Amino acid sequence: MDLDFTAAEDAFRAEARDWLATRVPSVPLPSLETAEGFAAHREWEGVLFAGRWSVVSWPVEFGGRGSSLLEWLIFEEEYYRAGAPGRVSQNGINLLAPTLFEHGTDEQRARVLPSMASGEVIWAQAWSEPEAGSDLASLRSTAVRAEGGWRVSGQKTWSSRAAFADRAFGLFRSDPEADRPHRGLTYLMFPLDADGVTVRPIGRLDGKPAFAELFLDDVFVPDEDVIGEPGQGWRVAMSTSGNERGLTLRSPGRFTAAADRLTDLWRGAPRGPPGNPPVGGWTRSARKAPPSVAPRPPAPHQG
Repeated sequence: MDLDFTAAEDAFRAEARDWLATRVPSVPLPSLETAEGFAAHREWEGVLFAGRWSVVSWPVEFGGRGSSLLEWLIFEEEYYRAGAPGRVSQNGINLLAPTLFEHGTDEQRARVLPSMASGEVIWAQAWSEPEAGSDLASLRSTAVRAEGGWRVSGQKTWSSRAAFADRAFGLFRSDPEADRPHRGLTYLMFPLDADGVTVRPIGRLDGKPAFAELFLDDVFVPDEDVIGEPGQGWRVAMSTSGNERGLTLRSPGRFTAAADRLTDLWRGAPRGPPGNPPVGGWTRSARKAPPSVAPRPPAPHQG
């Protein structure tokens, strides 16, 4: 078995590395959990899109390069190695987009995907409710048939990106008489600035809103924003969940960069007698390292 990269894959890596070297901001962007930082990260998504690096594995007609899975992983590795900003579009690109590729219509893909890839529209995930977290099928928010669409009411909580996002996707109970909880659910997309939508940010201990609550009061959602068949939302949602679990594919690229930095820090630290940690070296290294990879001194030797 040949595990070497092909010449084309090596060229792809070199192109990605060269592009990132001249585009990644020299100063870290503000936290995307602030209005200023969210806007800065949205602008970065536009830079990626302009260079055709936002969604490399997507078809060309939606802003991608039609790259292979391996090329996508190569880009992810180079992206994290370059210390590039976190992706504010991750809910849309990594969760909703694969769902649309599998269950959406041609019209939905043409309408939703380009603005998602460019960062023009940022998506929030609206699944969990006060009484439905890990037991998602027990959700209570409703979608009632109306002329040309649905009337949606209820509450969603712990909605990631919702504090500053533009649109959301989620599950709603459209048939309360269904014989099982996971039946009679419908998967919908809706704007967060629609009449009847109230967004209440949820602050962390540092006060930054990583999540938000959504209060929906008779919000109209047109039929064109139903993904899959009405009443079959659970099947569609399992597709989304499967893609979310698949994001672990990115882990090697994400952790390789951190491991390389830690190795470099360790190699540069002065050594003392056996069993004694090089305190000075660790301290100097920790000062230079990003918070996420700052090393901890080893425990003192117990003789």
